[in-house]
Amino acid sequence: MSTQPAIGQSISRLEGFEKVTGSAKYAGEYNVPDLLYGYVVNSTITKGEILNFNADAALALPGVIKVFYYGNRPSLAWFNMQYADMDAPPGTPFRPLQDAEIKYNGQPIALVVAESFELAKYAATLVKVDYKEETFTTDLIANQASARSPKVGLATALKPPPPKPVGDFEAAYDTAFAKASGKFIHGTEHHNPLELFATTTIYEGKGKVTIYDKTQGTVNCQLYVGNVFGLHFKDVRVISPYVGGAFGSGLRPQYQLFLSVMAALELKRAVRVTLDRTQMFSFGHRPPTTQFTRFAAAADGSLRAINHTAIAETSRFEDYTEVVVNWAHMLYPAKNTLMEYKLVPLDVFSPLDMRAPGGSTGLHAVESTMDALSYQLGIDPLEFRLINYAEKDESTGRPYSSKELRKCYEEGAARFGWSERLPQPRSMKRGNKLVGYGMATGIWEAMQLPARAKALINAEGKLEVSSAVTDIGTGTLTVMTQIAADTLGLAMDDVTFSYGDSKMAFAPIQGGSFTVATVGSAIKAAGLALAKKLFRKAKQMQNSPLGKAKFEDVEFRDGLIALKAQPKAVIALKDIVSANKGRAIQSTNFNLPKVMKLKNYSRAAHSAAFVEVEVDEELGVINVTRAVTAVAAGKIINPKTARSQILGGMVWSISKALREETITDHNFGKYMNQNLGEYHIPVHADIHELDVIFVEEKDDIVNELGSKGIGEIGLAAMPAAIANAIFHATGKRINRFPIHLDDLM
Repeated sequence: MSTQPAIGQSISRLEGFEKVTGSAKYAGEYNVPDLLYGYVVNSTITKGEILNFNADAALALPGVIKVFYYGNRPSLAWFNMQYADMDAPPGTPFRPLQDAEIKYNGQPIALVVAESFELAKYAATLVKVDYKEETFTTDLIANQASARSPKVGLATALKPPPPKPVGDFEAAYDTAFAKASGKFIHGTEHHNPLELFATTTIYEGKGKVTIYDKTQGTVNCQLYVGNVFGLHFKDVRVISPYVGGAFGSGLRPQYQLFLSVMAALELKRAVRVTLDRTQMFSFGHRPPTTQFTRFAAAADGSLRAINHTAIAETSRFEDYTEVVVNWAHMLYPAKNTLMEYKLVPLDVFSPLDMRAPGGSTGLHAVESTMDALSYQLGIDPLEFRLINYAEKDESTGRPYSSKELRKCYEEGAARFGWSERLPQPRSMKRGNKLVGYGMATGIWEAMQLPARAKALINAEGKLEVSSAVTDIGTGTLTVMTQIAADTLGLAMDDVTFSYGDSKMAFAPIQGGSFTVATVGSAIKAAGLALAKKLFRKAKQMQNSPLGKAKFEDVEFRDGLIALKAQPKAVIALKDIVSANKGRAIQSTNFNLPKVMKLKNYSRAAHSAAFVEVEVDEELGVINVTRAVTAVAAGKIINPKTARSQILGGMVWSISKALREETITDHNFGKYMNQNLGEYHIPVHADIHELDVIFVEEKDDIVNELGSKGIGEIGLAAMPAAIANAIFHATGKRINRFPIHLDDLM
């Protein structure tokens, strides 16, 4: 019996056993002989300069090796480099230990290196620093008048600017039958993956280093280290097979990587630098953003005008941007549109992509405004979206490569029981709890980047595939193994996928929900090229039953090449290798997106989220009691790991809407709740009945696999659906995230 295709099967994660038993090694866990430990000293002021730096007391402790700061750091290629990071936004990347200037609160200003982590951490408390403080500005809302347009850079290709205005928005809005507007405020959110950021650098001698790093891009870190320290790229090896959560925080090389490599090269010893939980708040965050919307519709419910404006925070030294205001016109047709996006430079570190960057922020404003407009019109919120269903991307005029959003609405509403909703706010109760139903639409662009993959058949007839891509916990190892197995008709047990190592075939950073489309397509291309090579060699074998066959006449199954017309006419893959004098047969292929084909289409995953909330009528306590997310994302390679991704996004939606918030005291320019005791995220008791539906969607255009990314789409719609459900329950529309119970009391 032939091996069943692996793609489409719900297969448990192949590395699951290693992770739950603790045998999986993370960046800060590798056993390295003669290891030194570094602990970072962070600035205690927000802006100014260091007047005096004194590490004498720290250096007097036995076992303290060195304290690095701007005054004794080695000379680096970095300070002549404009960019050394493929994910850097326009501007000048932050340079650790460059000089005495302080650009933001918590900036790394020194590294204490000692024989143990505990000693290094204690010694850091003995470092004395005198500062000259300067006036700083960290408040977005108080400084919106200084907002300006973002600078254009390389990132524009992946983060397009707002679409140009269409029609005459102001005239259409002024004369419309029904209008809804809102001001939406999103506070700062910080990355808090379970695994702390850590780097273990092993000095190999003669300018060579092996680096274990928490990262979403081994090649990106390799290029960064090579550029910064003037090393040959082949002398820099970055390894990261296991990543304990990242969600964007590991897209860019973080400063512990720089400090670890710098110390290892200077001391010619292995050095590990691990950031503690408080230091995780000293880099990268979802930027606070203020949004303004104005939507207008005719009496029949058809949208006539859409205006969406966003003002977001960035640092003084880089223009970090998100796609916030582009979504409304991708989803809904309107003849008159006006979209604007501006930045306010502040004395903070550059923001950083966080799951569904821009999308989860922008769609809250879009979908809550759509909800408000549906109430103005007296039209069911789901029906209102169906009235305004767009068959194409209205912002570009291009058709979608596929779009089954209508099925998401239909299947999601049926599973949830949307028809049982009573239209009037505050009309549904359960005991002393107000009950609300809310829904919203989600969209996330389906992207694909260039990548390479290597595939070979070994002497045993087994397939070995490799790529430098990481697995940030999304199931990449499992899914890539499934794709590889199907390229040559093998069982998954006969396939080994190696990954997370910069010496392997090129892969870009893992993010943006493009990894399966990018690396998976490269694996499929390498597998197909290998299959053709094997077929050619099989034809040349003595007495080959495939001698007169064409490639389309054969199939690969069960470790064999077989004639389709004569299933018993076969050659084993291991026999082909044997005939090749036992030498493995391999192919390494670079896969490029089919740009000319794709430019005529918009490509996106879509979703519909349906949420039920209970709100205590007296106390204002909010509980998400159940939710359904229906997703259209092309071919689902592994429904089990895919469902986990959507569920994770749904949990994060509850966190974003109701819990997660970094508090800044603008008198100090400092984040005040830099710990998981006060930075609130959901616990098990907060999570109830969550359900996921994958609707059938066939897409022959989007990429070679017909698959769209699902990492972000699970977070795109549900935060807005929660806010809409709270309005239905209470009659109060709260447009500030997170929504606090005192907003409802």
